[in-house]
Amino acid sequence: MSTKAPGVRALAAAATRDSILRAATKVFAKHGYAGGRVEQISNAAKSYDRMIYYYFGSKEGLFIAVLEALYQRFNEAESQLVLDRSKPVQALRDVIGFMWGYYQRNPEFITLLNSENLHAGAHIAKSLRAREYSSPAIAVLGEVLSRGAALGVFRSDVAARDVYLMIASMGYFYLSNRYTLSAFLGEPLQAPEALAHWEGFIVDAVMRTVAKAPSGQGKLGSMPPRLRDSRM
Repeated sequence: MSTKAPGVRALAAAATRDSILRAATKVFAKHGYAGGRVEQISNAAKSYDRMIYYYFGSKEGLFIAVLEALYQRFNEAESQLVLDRSKPVQALRDVIGFMWGYYQRNPEFITLLNSENLHAGAHIAKSLRAREYSSPAIAVLGEVLSRGAALGVFRSDVAARDVYLMIASMGYFYLSNRYTLSAFLGEPLQAPEALAHWEGFIVDAVMRTVAKAPSGQGKLGSMPPRLRDSRM
């Protein structure tokens, strides 16, 4: 009996912590950090306020844990991607499709990051784990870009970090602003055909950016003459 008790307690503690984390994710996603209350979270988790303080130390500690969990789930999902490195063009398309699809399937990812950006990243800056979550995502792109450069289809001077930011920004901005942009542009940007069109646009933009220029053209070969002249 004594050998099983610690295991049972540990499982119960983990279940309580996970329940609080899931509830906090929903509450913070709906109300933001400022609007999400500890009492709301404990009620949603069918727990007690004191358990939140026990496991996370404070409301801020819980919010940081929620943000860390967001990035961790993203990395875990990305790790399930099966990429054929021998076909870097298709592999890059697959990475773009994954990121675009993940944002759509996990809307709390965007709403919670929006909330944190309203606070100028004050909470995630205190995370001791935030940086480690960016490395795997960028490493995947780095491998694909390096393979493409080795095969002569991608430029060798494009940083994986920059390509990641390009994909993330084009997907994130569109989805986080699709309702206001729909009203502004007078077209339903959340419609399935509109979402599919924008995914294609992202793919095309990224491919044009990383594609190796034809021999003799160099980096500025695809620019109009007026733009090339202004850069010289």
